[in-house]
Amino acid sequence: MTEVRGTVAAGYEAVREEFAAVLAAEGVELDAQVAAYHHGELVVDLWAGPETGSDSLLGIYSASKGLAHLVVARLVQDGVLDLDQRVSHYWPEFAVLGKREIRLRELLSHQAGLVGADAGFTVEELADDRVVAERLGAQRPYWRPATASGYHALVIAALSGEVVWRATGETVQSRYAQLLREPYGLDLHLGLPESQDHRFRPVQPMVGTPERLRELAAAATAPDSVGGLAFNRHHPGHPEVWELPNRPVVRRRGPASFGGVGTARDLAKAYAAAIGPVGGRAPLLTPDTAAVFGQIQSDGWDLVLRRRKAWAVGFHAAAETYPGLGQGAFGHSGAGGQQALADPRSGLSYAFLRRRFLTPPQADADHDRLLRALRTAALAGSGPERVRAVG
Repeated sequence: MTEVRGTVAAGYEAVREEFAAVLAAEGVELDAQVAAYHHGELVVDLWAGPETGSDSLLGIYSASKGLAHLVVARLVQDGVLDLDQRVSHYWPEFAVLGKREIRLRELLSHQAGLVGADAGFTVEELADDRVVAERLGAQRPYWRPATASGYHALVIAALSGEVVWRATGETVQSRYAQLLREPYGLDLHLGLPESQDHRFRPVQPMVGTPERLRELAAAATAPDSVGGLAFNRHHPGHPEVWELPNRPVVRRRGPASFGGVGTARDLAKAYAAAIGPVGGRAPLLTPDTAAVFGQIQSDGWDLVLRRRKAWAVGFHAAAETYPGLGQGAFGHSGAGGQQALADPRSGLSYAFLRRRFLTPPQADADHDRLLRALRTAALAGSGPERVRAVG
């Protein structure tokens, strides 16, 4: 059985118990981290696995999008960007092939139809947000914009990041460092320095019975379908999604759609900082801005994921997946079962990172049980006064 280590605040013991139960249910030794903040105070900081410690760096996959879009939210709050402005207002070359009228809020809620490139991308190209944006800015959408949504899995933060670049002259990675990583002291990177590579723990492939793996392969859409294009599966030589953080070029450049690296503790801290004061610093966002970005923009059939999906502004509408959360909860999951979010009504933020790859629907039940235990403890009035070591 995988040993749980770390600390929980008094009253949050049930979260530790649920984390241990999740690990036991995996059936294999699992390296993972889970962390939570309540009103800016760390109340859960747990980890497990023979090769993972409290400061081990893991790939956060698409939870990277949440970091990028916290930056966008702050720029909207500061009046630099306007959600109801056309994307082409900031990025004139975008106004071709039916894209002139796309609004920034439509782009951020995955309604633009630019999920991938006709010819696909090499890994080196995909890791360069400016290259991705240039290619997609010149391309026709795969559906009429604002009539449907589809997950822009590997490219959305390259597109929103280009808007940031055009409006500020800085990359979203640079703005993230200025607004979040440096002031809040986050061990959470969109572009990991080579000197920190020794702390990175490579992601491991999914395990399962041969029958289950065959079922997943059979259910996959065609490489040249909308879903295949969105995950770059039509490009020869493209690696499996689980491999991406293991590629040095991805870690070094930190593509904002999937290239982030960090700890669960600091990912939870980023969301804590978004909704409230942390460490004596003012929150990144006002309650009104958080409410705007947590508001559902589209809710229906996702053309890429092939299931119902509720999109907020650049984020998942988290309570639609985890009904134990409050209205307006927002965050972003990551391929393989990663999760990070904030629940402004309860003052909670949460992050879970794992090294063993799972398909996201498999992980949702794990997060649901952890989040229910976490919110129950928080609403019962438990606080960070006493912290108990585990393991």
